[in-house]
Amino acid sequence: MADLVIKNAVIGDTLTDITIKNGKIYAIGKTDEKGIDAGGNKLFAGLIDVHTHGCMDNEAVDGDINLIAHHMACHGTTSFLPTTSTVSIDTIHKAVNIDINAIKGANVLGFHAEGPYINAKYKGAQDEKFIRKPDIEEFKKLPNIKMVTVAPEVEGALDFIKECEAIVSLGHTDADYDTTIKAIENGANCLTHTFNAMPPMLHRNPSVIGAAAEKGIYAQLICDGFHVQRGAMWCIYRAFGPDRTVMISDSIRAAGLRAGKYTSGGLNIIIEESDVVARLEDGTIAGSLKFLLDGVKTAISYGIPEADAFKMASETPAELLGINKGKIEVGYDADFIILDKDYNLLTTIINGEVYYQ
Repeated sequence: MADLVIKNAVIGDTLTDITIKNGKIYAIGKTDEKGIDAGGNKLFAGLIDVHTHGCMDNEAVDGDINLIAHHMACHGTTSFLPTTSTVSIDTIHKAVNIDINAIKGANVLGFHAEGPYINAKYKGAQDEKFIRKPDIEEFKKLPNIKMVTVAPEVEGALDFIKECEAIVSLGHTDADYDTTIKAIENGANCLTHTFNAMPPMLHRNPSVIGAAAEKGIYAQLICDGFHVQRGAMWCIYRAFGPDRTVMISDSIRAAGLRAGKYTSGGLNIIIEESDVVARLEDGTIAGSLKFLLDGVKTAISYGIPEADAFKMASETPAELLGINKGKIEVGYDADFIILDKDYNLLTTIINGEVYYQ
């Protein structure tokens, strides 16, 4: 007997069933076994968010990861990297030093440390007083870190990148083209929220983005329609393609909440009634208020093909992380979302079990 069978699900253009055993896809095709009925709605691989600080009044640095994981699952994200901000090393250590396997809800795959090894010039909504020089011995004492954002031009960064066993993403940086090339050759493999908190790409100074496109590393894309507007989003999509573009939410504590005053990474933020993003008191953009599924919907509304939009939020981040998720193929982890024709979430299935319906 199967652990779970999903009946009458549309995958691509095909109406079919999926049989799940031991939390993995066992078979794809019509079966006589009984199961839950998807009702002819669309089934996609569960979304994977490698850059999210939190939601619903909780953040990775000081919130309840269980609550974040629950709300992520209820909004279509089945796996994620809770993302810490540039705060004190002690605060980061306390946040990441948990049993990630004990979390209920969306899978916690590890943490993304966004800083503190960044450049103050492009700090964005990070707290400058906690910015530090890269220290590999210090970093090795932080458990569960899967990804770290680093500015490659700061003192000691290239050696740090070379020795770092986590995925190094380049961001909050003033690096030029040559320095970025060196960082990539030393092992960096991603850009953090491309276009944001980095120099612009100019035709005689291609900077970080030009070097990353040339080398074919991964590029994170905030697709809330504001951080990266339509034409710039298409530039990322054309330059990096769906195989290298990783859609992220970059959501913060205020995601899912009403207008008001909150904090994020220890800084005061404000959401006005008309805002689609949070801002610091000085007007600096401070993160997204959207979930990853909202970003997929935005990409599709901008003309990105459906298959590519979902790939950039599932298969491509899974490949960046080197995990057995993000595809609807036999042997892959059984993490799925079922959506209606307008991409509204109907069901979330995590590790072969219905979590939200």
